[in-house]
Amino acid sequence: MLRPLRTITAATRRISADNLHERLAVPGPADEVKDLADTIDELLERLESSFAAQRRFVANASHELRTPLATMRASLDVAVAKPEPVPPQTVALADRLRIELDQVDRLLEGFLLLARTQHGAMSDRSTISLGRTVRAALDARAADIAARRLTVHDGDLHDDTWTQGSATLLSRMADNVIDNAITHNDEGGWITVATTTDGTTALLVVETGGRLLDQEQVARLAQPFQRLGADRTGSGDGSGLGLSIVAAIATAHGGGLDLAARPEGGLRVAISLPLAAARTGVPA
Repeated sequence: MLRPLRTITAATRRISADNLHERLAVPGPADEVKDLADTIDELLERLESSFAAQRRFVANASHELRTPLATMRASLDVAVAKPEPVPPQTVALADRLRIELDQVDRLLEGFLLLARTQHGAMSDRSTISLGRTVRAALDARAADIAARRLTVHDGDLHDDTWTQGSATLLSRMADNVIDNAITHNDEGGWITVATTTDGTTALLVVETGGRLLDQEQVARLAQPFQRLGADRTGSGDGSGLGLSIVAAIATAHGGGLDLAARPEGGLRVAISLPLAAARTGVPA
């Protein structure tokens, strides 16, 4: 008698914000158990519609705001490009406004990527080497690493750690993790990057040194706009979306993000993804 209820309970527990499209779809006669299952399915349908509407709003609002930002940037360019001499105060104000507009632009880009990732649309799915993806992110930021006199330890960054997914999203995930390690680091500090496999899981681990952090606050960094105090905002270049985008991309690929305060100080970022068979042919 209780077996159908156990089945409903187990199925309901498996359904989360990332798979709200699933339904219990319990067969059988129209009795109390089926009424309960149908009611839960209706609730899931309403929740799915609500989540989808929220994500569409973020994506649409971000798109719409791009136009006025471009107009404001063009107006600034026109104002300082006039033939007559432009007052130094005007030039300084224009430069400051451009910096703020660039920050808003990055914020909107983060919103768009977060919304797209949470919709789960991946058109460019392929087999990717995590090691090569992270190495490309490090190479692209060699100047930033040198400017902050950071030492990178990448001896355990293996090219044969493979996963399946979107090359675009996984590259962005690696970019955000490396950016975070560079921006929120001590001058002259260090970064350790490693990839490995554990059973059916591909792992990417990025560690940085620094001061002792509170684990409760660290755990919240995967949520949008969460920072560890004013000193983690750096120069103001961050939008507070970096690690939340990493978490969304990892979840969309069937993996997860684990953030831990290192006992010696600093941060450990660990990303787990489903392991894929080695790709043959052209390297990822």
